[in-house]
Amino acid sequence: MSLSTTIKSIQDIMRKDAGVDGDAQRIGQLGWMLFFKIYSDLEAETELEDDTYESPVPSQLRWAAWADGTALGASAPTGDDLLALVDNTLFPTLKNLDIAQFSGKARPRAELLRNVFEDAYNYMKSGTLMRQVINKINDDIDFNESATRHTFGDIYEQILKDLQGAGNAGEFYTPRAATQFTVDMVDPRLGETVLDPACGTGGFLTCAYEKLRSQADTPTKLAALKASVQGVEKKSLPHLLCVTNLMVHGIEVPTGIRHGNTLARPLRDYGRQDQVDVIVTNPPFGGMEEDGIENNFPAEFRTRETADLFLVLVMELLKDGGRGAIVLPDGTLFGEGIKTRIKRRLLEECNLHTIVRLPKGVFAPYTTIKTNILFFTKGEPTKETWFYEHPYPDGYKSYSKTKPMRIEEFAPEKAWWNAREENERAWKVTVGEIAAGGYNLDIANPHVVDAGHEDPDVLLARYAEANAEVEAARESLRATLAEALVSH
Repeated sequence: MSLSTTIKSIQDIMRKDAGVDGDAQRIGQLGWMLFFKIYSDLEAETELEDDTYESPVPSQLRWAAWADGTALGASAPTGDDLLALVDNTLFPTLKNLDIAQFSGKARPRAELLRNVFEDAYNYMKSGTLMRQVINKINDDIDFNESATRHTFGDIYEQILKDLQGAGNAGEFYTPRAATQFTVDMVDPRLGETVLDPACGTGGFLTCAYEKLRSQADTPTKLAALKASVQGVEKKSLPHLLCVTNLMVHGIEVPTGIRHGNTLARPLRDYGRQDQVDVIVTNPPFGGMEEDGIENNFPAEFRTRETADLFLVLVMELLKDGGRGAIVLPDGTLFGEGIKTRIKRRLLEECNLHTIVRLPKGVFAPYTTIKTNILFFTKGEPTKETWFYEHPYPDGYKSYSKTKPMRIEEFAPEKAWWNAREENERAWKVTVGEIAAGGYNLDIANPHVVDAGHEDPDVLLARYAEANAEVEAARESLRATLAEALVSH
């Protein structure tokens, strides 16, 4: 049975369970199970390589001790016994691991387990159905098989893609084509630290790791690379999915992925030791942070809008010479007030060299808001900003599940990137022109008529004027016809 068929059949079993309500919970349930199975397979590999290694998981709670139905046969727990084991023993033990008692390779693994399980949840209420799910995972997924390991990254990517239709969970998934293009253009190099401070399910980080892995041609370089991939995620489900995503892509113990809110730390507390070489991120937009978070920022930048705060944070966390790319909605580009002050700082402290304007539907169905990828380098002021308007492929009116965004669409941008000239999709604006326009970055393509955003009042006024002109033309026509009738 193929892995994709296995995952689908597991989700079908979960649909029968009264405790699992909706796609997001099914993905969360599948998430911790897959994580623990893959963790166990990788740990078994470590034990073969290192005779001195001792697992932080108590022997009776290791995967093979209760989940391996093939080896355990009739003694494999099921029904109420399995539920009691998972709910009353497995979860409490892993949530409360005393990390300090472990050393060597066991310590980061203990930290990983506790971080993952502290906010994970077992939704299933039927121990019998849970046994069926566990048997399928155990029988069909052996992460130590090279064939499985090779294909599982693609299968896991599909699981994450399903998040787009799982209610608000879609906010944590950025289409692979967008993450791949962004990372390719930022071009992280071996030896640099790559950070995503709102990492979601880890799309940017896995792309960065895959791009750099071929350069790590010694075990020492590979170990350094794995340590250089860092992320922070506020919510438990995407954090769990991100950790597993990095594991299936080759980072066996991704302790560089923290569970927390990057915005919760006062900006003044960040120092040079916190700054990194590369930041790639797609922070949640359209949402508001909890009360008090804005007080962690200087008075002139205080807002509760998540995307705006992350833009300020990214500027702070980049080293001089560091490169950043951030996905932002149109609202940040044309917004005023605090948004204007943030954009002014961006242009004064960073070289905002490129804005790629994406069409509607990239993040559908989570949102249809138009988005942009801003590329900048810290430590040098902006002199001019290039805009590139990314079109739909021929024959597309929008993106959908059957017509997703593809990396091949970005070939024109890539060809243009290092040999820039204005064309029907690309144009540049000087920083003086941007400043004169009140730091509005929502600048329409001058090569396309009526491509920009208009103020609703302006549009209404134009509509009224057009109606008046039509009415005047009608009256003139009536008068002309009346004169003609009289003359005859």
